[in-house]
Amino acid sequence: MDDSKNIDIKDTDFRALLASKRQEHRDLDRDILSLTKDAQVDQLKLRRLKKKKLSLKDEIRTLEERFFPDIIA
Repeated sequence: MDDSKNIDIKDTDFRALLASKRQEHRDLDRDILSLTKDAQVDQLKLRRLKKKKLSLKDEIRTLEERFFPDIIA
């Protein structure tokens, strides 16, 4: 049985998930920036977006640490 295909599929799925999370993080950053340019900014919405962005950042870091472990030789 060829296990290399399973590894490649998992690797591809992981990279797609990570890319998706990074894009979502950039989109939130853009949304937050545009929201702060508004004179009457909705503070509650801004806080929620920032909290979601921070949560995504943590999720991305966790995924990266799982896929790219910091192994000290």
